[in-house]
Amino acid sequence: MTDAELAAHLAHVAGRILLEVRDSGLISGKALGDAGDKTANQFLCHALREQRPDDGLLSEEEKDSAERLSKSRVWIVDPVDGTREYGEARTDWAVHVALAIDGKPEIGAVGLPGLGIVLRSDQPSALPAAAAKPRMVVSRTRPAKEAVAVAEHIGAELVPMGSAGAKAMAVVRGEAEIYLHTGGQYEWDSCAPAAVAAAHGLHVSRIDGSPLLYNQSDVYMPDLLICRPEWASRVLQIVGTLA
Repeated sequence: MTDAELAAHLAHVAGRILLEVRDSGLISGKALGDAGDKTANQFLCHALREQRPDDGLLSEEEKDSAERLSKSRVWIVDPVDGTREYGEARTDWAVHVALAIDGKPEIGAVGLPGLGIVLRSDQPSALPAAAAKPRMVVSRTRPAKEAVAVAEHIGAELVPMGSAGAKAMAVVRGEAEIYLHTGGQYEWDSCAPAAVAAAHGLHVSRIDGSPLLYNQSDVYMPDLLICRPEWASRVLQIVGTLA
């Protein structure tokens, strides 16, 4: 398999595993989220180490190693992005599998198991028509104040949603025009979504317009902007004014 085919296959199979764990009906609450995370992580990490033994690996659920910093190719995965939504049997959670090459999110697959789909960087499609009134996806529980302020400036509708992957893919799928996040994330939260979004022709950057960089020693990522290209300059300008 090519790297892109491997990423998509892994996201698909991990999603099936997660659904099986949840649908067993044997685990509930926080234990369900923990079991799903650990089970999917074991599959993804074992599969990647066998299929791409020379590459680096960074996973939310795996102990980090400085060894990856010496690698040009590093797989960055999030077994369950949106553990709360997964446990609640919602559809807005995701599986992230990405390959960063020299720090850039080159290849990615974002599985949305609740919807039965995997969006891929190697299979881009034309963006659906934009809504007349822009829509901004925000956190279900803690909408970022910058996102709320930008929405007020441009007259956007706020659309609450779960995981970062689900929000980014909502823009890819034409369910929203803008995803602005300022509440802090980690590399595994955005690498696969960034790769898929960029491949589909969306603007992808930090909120100051600088590129997203991965496989860093500090994996914390304060912010990001994924949006339709026609909104990028205006959103960046407004955020700069707010700062």
